[in-house]
Amino acid sequence: MKHLKAKAWCMLQINEIFGPTIQGEGKRIGNPSIFIRFGKCNMTCDGFGVEYETPSGIKKCSCDSFYAADIAFKDSWQACDDFMQIVDEVNKILPSYKTDIVITGGEPLLYWDDEQFQKLLKYYIDNGFHITIETNGSLDIDLIYNWQKKILFSMSVKLSNSGESLKKRINTQVLTHIIDFVDESYLKFVIDKDFLPKAKEEINIILKDIPPCEVYLMPLGDTAQIIDENSLAVIEMAIECGYKYSDRLHIRVWNNKRGV
Repeated sequence: MKHLKAKAWCMLQINEIFGPTIQGEGKRIGNPSIFIRFGKCNMTCDGFGVEYETPSGIKKCSCDSFYAADIAFKDSWQACDDFMQIVDEVNKILPSYKTDIVITGGEPLLYWDDEQFQKLLKYYIDNGFHITIETNGSLDIDLIYNWQKKILFSMSVKLSNSGESLKKRINTQVLTHIIDFVDESYLKFVIDKDFLPKAKEEINIILKDIPPCEVYLMPLGDTAQIIDENSLAVIEMAIECGYKYSDRLHIRVWNNKRGV
């Protein structure tokens, strides 16, 4: 099965940099964090049903990070050809205490082969920061340096409820590569109460083809109300299957407000 290779774009496209705030989901939930959100994604995930309107007035559905995933918003992104431009912006909001650095998107691994992207990651690793990369885990990447072992890959693998094709969203080769290379990396699955039986089936199929790793289930929703509607059923499935539950604290507190 052929998958899209992570490639070097001519410049890093930054959608937003914000914080300090808390990490709202996954293994590092609750940790003070600065977010660096990259623009562009290799998926649309219209099955998640978050409605929005592009700057030109076109109505679409996507995930709750549509403003970073949809290239229709590219005019609001900042192009950077030097990683220190990003570091300088982060330094403006960096508190006196050490925070996590979260690299998110869109799909940040689209920039994996960019020299400036790698320099950015290494800069924060070398300076003692905890780095999380939030990725959909579908892009082939090379992991060759020891310092890359210190990156936490939070892999939000898409199930069929995303609306994406199986061929596009599941890449067991790269999941295996990352899990074998970085001990603490883990999988996240976003589901709602109506998708539970299908989710169980699809997750089981994925886990059979990759090494053992931690699995987190998260409730679907871009508002606190929708999260509330789905959370109990998702918790019950996590307990039944022996997975971990991750809430989405940022949505509970701020709904889908940006920059917090």
